[in-house]
Amino acid sequence: MAARQRILIVDDDSNIAELISLYLTKEFFETMIVGDGEAALEAVESFRPNLILLDLMLPGIDGYQVCREIRTKLPTPIIMLSAKGEVFDKVLGLELGADDYMEKPFDSKELVARVKAVLRRYKPTPASPQAPADKCVEYPDLIINQTNYSVIYMGRTVEMPPKELELLYFLASSPNHVFTREQLLDQIWGYEYIGDTRTVDVHIKRLREKIKDHDAWKISTIWGIGYKFELRR
Repeated sequence: MAARQRILIVDDDSNIAELISLYLTKEFFETMIVGDGEAALEAVESFRPNLILLDLMLPGIDGYQVCREIRTKLPTPIIMLSAKGEVFDKVLGLELGADDYMEKPFDSKELVARVKAVLRRYKPTPASPQAPADKCVEYPDLIINQTNYSVIYMGRTVEMPPKELELLYFLASSPNHVFTREQLLDQIWGYEYIGDTRTVDVHIKRLREKIKDHDAWKISTIWGIGYKFELRR
């Protein structure tokens, strides 16, 4: 029997945390609950979760800082949970590296569906002797490998959350092809994702901060439409 996937629940409201744990346990996940940011960072090291459900309003270290610190070390998927529903809060969470954002109160079935969707997207396809060649694209000073989830830019490895890498790979796999925000949202986040096209803009912004325009290529904005990975002649 395959090992159960581990979900770390970080929330100082024990009632909410226990309810989340109950629903996830019924779906055969293994859960661990912690109530503050410091305990969350310790649990990431000891529990090694496959996914983290992270409340923003925590005692001590808040959820934003917890997310920021995790992202300096690990690409573990993070779904932020918050009563804050303003666009600014959502954008900030995504910019810090969260993979999804849910407002409280939320429907338990939707939460479970999002957990499963994020885990499906994050899990790379295992290699086998019959497997096709690595999903890898190369350009001058840029190698994007979706098989082992690595990006090498200017000779150095660049750390990226899974969806940033998947977005970059998808664009770079079809150079000079223009994709709308809706197409990118569907391809990278999937039809289960309940969000808006600003999610794409946030991830493009983060990619541009890590991968600067090159003499041979760049990530171009097609105003009013979307984006493309442009090869410069």
